[in-house]
Amino acid sequence: MIPESLQTRRSFYQLNKDLPLSQDQVIYLLEDLLELVPDAFNMKSSKVLLAFGQSHDQVWDQVYASFNGKVARDKIDSFKAGAGTILYFIDQDIVDQMKKDYPVYAHNMDDWAQQASGMLQINVWTALAELGVGANIQHYNPLIDRDIKKLFQVPDSYKLVAQMPFGGIEEDPPAKEKDYPFNRIQIFY
Repeated sequence: MIPESLQTRRSFYQLNKDLPLSQDQVIYLLEDLLELVPDAFNMKSSKVLLAFGQSHDQVWDQVYASFNGKVARDKIDSFKAGAGTILYFIDQDIVDQMKKDYPVYAHNMDDWAQQASGMLQINVWTALAELGVGANIQHYNPLIDRDIKKLFQVPDSYKLVAQMPFGGIEEDPPAKEKDYPFNRIQIFY
């Protein structure tokens, strides 16, 4: 009953640089999904930075440096072993302008921007999985924000939300334990 693409999407931590599709295909995928993913008031506050090659390696070297060695090097290197990284941002200038343009909804705009970013992340992750690309999502922000922005000259208005290393699948993750969500759902008739 659940679409196979949703079942295929997993957190792959053992990645390699053997990407089963071209870098251009990844770029086109991101461009298409940025257009397709719904966004309240067509806000378009979600922004992505796509890092390949040396830039990808720099992301993870910077994450390690930002933590002054307090995160295990082998953990960071497992992300660096991938073919690329997608950095997800929210452009706070756009969100703030939407608050001014729609003051009745101003209190919701930050939440809606986060929701749009989350929908983009899960759609990209699922699409990559369907194409045979392994990925996982990381949240080293806000501790790395300043350093990553400086590294890539990202505008000050961009708020880092998540980091998604991706690449060829070196090793499948262990089988996922079934979690019965009975305490997370309520049904009324």
